[in-house]
Amino acid sequence: MSAASSATGPPATGPLAGHRVLDLTNVIMGPYATQILADQGADVIVVEPRSGDTNRLMGPGPHPQLSGISLNLMRNKRSVTLDLKSPAGRDAVRRLLTTCDAVVASYRPGALRRMSLDYARARELRPDVVYCQGQGFPLDSDRADEPAYDDIVQAASGLADAAARVSGTPALLPTILADKVCGLVMAQAVTAALLHRERTGTGQHVEVPMVEAMRSFVLVEHGAGAIAQPPVADAGYPRILSPHRRPQRTLDGWISVLPYAPGHYADLFAEAGRRDLANDPRYADRRAAIRHSDSLYRDVAEVMGTRTTGEWLGFCATAGIPASAVATLDEIVAELPTTDHPAAGSHRVIPPPARFSRTPSSVRRGAPLIGQDTDEVLAELERSGAC
Repeated sequence: MSAASSATGPPATGPLAGHRVLDLTNVIMGPYATQILADQGADVIVVEPRSGDTNRLMGPGPHPQLSGISLNLMRNKRSVTLDLKSPAGRDAVRRLLTTCDAVVASYRPGALRRMSLDYARARELRPDVVYCQGQGFPLDSDRADEPAYDDIVQAASGLADAAARVSGTPALLPTILADKVCGLVMAQAVTAALLHRERTGTGQHVEVPMVEAMRSFVLVEHGAGAIAQPPVADAGYPRILSPHRRPQRTLDGWISVLPYAPGHYADLFAEAGRRDLANDPRYADRRAAIRHSDSLYRDVAEVMGTRTTGEWLGFCATAGIPASAVATLDEIVAELPTTDHPAAGSHRVIPPPARFSRTPSSVRRGAPLIGQDTDEVLAELERSGAC
């Protein structure tokens, strides 16, 4: 049974139209991964407890079951409520699994095994299934069953230490970066495994340990000179770790300017009337500028304070220097399009970030209420004879 033939609502147009995904995830990481798959056309069926997923309660929202977070995170999905602690609930999920091309799971490994919803059992039920499993630590480690949320993974992956190299104290980024980065990794891994199945007819198990995914992410630049063996420098990319790397204050607000090419520095300082800095050998080329990031950022901040944001943006546009005013969260939200939800009313829609020219993503279904689609999905199982 294909997703395209079973799901009600407007037809999916994305590149994953015709694929069905069983969503055994909660909170943010897994639901974000499946939101991406759903936006790209997959028929995502999320299994929730009768109390609903945690993200439904994270922060305020227009409906008791729909927070501002869940209105976008749960969109394009169908919600089924089943008691996974009961034999009947587990049996229904296993029957549903036989109709799915992929499973995305973020429960702890031990819980999945106890419910007989781990990959070994899933493969017995559907040999070609793509089973993507995300948890805090690798399955082959002694920490596999430990709980791990965003704060824990930021600390374990080096992010908190990177903050300490800037401010002197370990800190967490003011966004759930680990959850969202790992959700992106999971979504990409599912599509890659589906491509492999398309070519070979075989499914596979895909593991995304959060700590390893985030270490890979952090060390892209912060492995730095420590990657060489023996090390040629400490870990950490100096330009990014400068305490002076921040938006700059102007006469009337804030701006972020990054004169990236060597000639940009000279142009910017000359425009500000600082010929001494325009000819400073510390900023003569990219290597030199990186070595002197601290002083460079201080000098840029000083000259930015001499004009308004609009004046600097105009100059930077003419000179080809990357720059942006600092947008507030409220301003960004206000720019989003709106839609009407049958239960929650009008709300802002975060557009799908990837734009496909031939198979466009879409927001075709509003976030479901808890268990809204249970009867529909179970009826489909009966009609299909799934066992």
